[in-house]
Amino acid sequence: MTRLRPWHFIVAFGIVSLLADMVYEGARSIIGPYLATLGASAFVVGLVAGLGEFIGYGLRVVTGYAVVRTRHYWTWTILGYALTVLSVPLIGVTGALAPALLLYATERLGKAVRSPAKDTLLSFASATTGRGSAFGVHQALDQTGAVLGPLLLAAVLGWREGDYALAFGVLAVPGVLVLVLLFWLRHRVPDPLSYEEPERIETPQPVSAVEPVDAGRPASAPSEERDEASDPVKAARRLPAGFWVYAAAIAVLSCGVASFPLLAYHAQTTGLLTDAQVPILFAVAMLVDGAAGLVMGRVYDRLGPWTLLAVPVAAAASVIAFTDDVVLVWVGVAIWGVVNGVLDSTVKAVVTELVPTGSRPPAFGWLAFVRGAGLLIAGGILGYVYDISMTAVIATVLAANAVGFTVLVLALRRVSPAALPRC
Repeated sequence: MTRLRPWHFIVAFGIVSLLADMVYEGARSIIGPYLATLGASAFVVGLVAGLGEFIGYGLRVVTGYAVVRTRHYWTWTILGYALTVLSVPLIGVTGALAPALLLYATERLGKAVRSPAKDTLLSFASATTGRGSAFGVHQALDQTGAVLGPLLLAAVLGWREGDYALAFGVLAVPGVLVLVLLFWLRHRVPDPLSYEEPERIETPQPVSAVEPVDAGRPASAPSEERDEASDPVKAARRLPAGFWVYAAAIAVLSCGVASFPLLAYHAQTTGLLTDAQVPILFAVAMLVDGAAGLVMGRVYDRLGPWTLLAVPVAAAASVIAFTDDVVLVWVGVAIWGVVNGVLDSTVKAVVTELVPTGSRPPAFGWLAFVRGAGLLIAGGILGYVYDISMTAVIATVLAANAVGFTVLVLALRRVSPAALPRC
């Protein structure tokens, strides 16, 4: 069977993400108000949101090394998506805080399991399409699902107000489609690494040289890379110094980004929005997120990493979402969508320029770890100060992004992707 062309692979994987985003972004759009109905405070919502982001991002450093060691790109990707699409529909039927939190954590764990392998598969296909454009197009499709999922839940909650069990339950449908499409895509492109190494498919390989367990794994790998995969400390030391400077800047930036569950908690508990309007608010944010990812991906291909300076500026402006004006809530959350659009697209594109091919899975993992740590800190602190005063929330966000802007400027002055080697 003929292998899919690089752009076809990227678009097909984007459709997988579209369907998956309907599931987990749909859940994220209503998890804050749902936890509030179970008796959670702003601090609990903020901390849970931050912890969820840390699980989803932070644990990627572990799965990143596992991907390098096993080379089972497709296995990790499919397992991660399965954890997500199986856990989300069950959240709404728990009716109690503890099991709901456990299932939400399982969904975030699924994201951690699949992301390094998924991002690496996409990086292979982006070798001939343009890094920023490839990740930007994928992000746009990804965020299309992040718009459709919340809109679907808005319709459900508008039809049956407060019926969160039904709202979470309907997400099982796109979840099943995710798994079906993934298995088909794996069948069509068993070895995506060949996109970066086309010479590997020009010479027929003996049947014995093909890996029977996971065709996404190369028949052989350099012993140095395998030794590196078994020793995370050694692997971390071999990542370029510029990568660590860059990762530190992303960690600081993440400390100034509020979580949507806390923003939704504010909008719903203050009476500014109804249960059905909250997922619509999230859909707007995701629509902006997808557009920002697509546009800023192209801008990145022209201007490079300096594109990221838009993050602290937009994150500081998004603080208006914590006011008591319903219009400013909508505008602030839309700006928050710009922040996430840039972070979810061009941040990864920079890594493909900084890090050689064989080290990308752990690099994506470490980048996710520092970002998750920053979001955990932001979730806990902002949730705590929210229970104190709104002025404290605004001051905290502004201060964090002022520091983040300064650190990012210093980091970008030291980062020179063109000077680093590639494999």
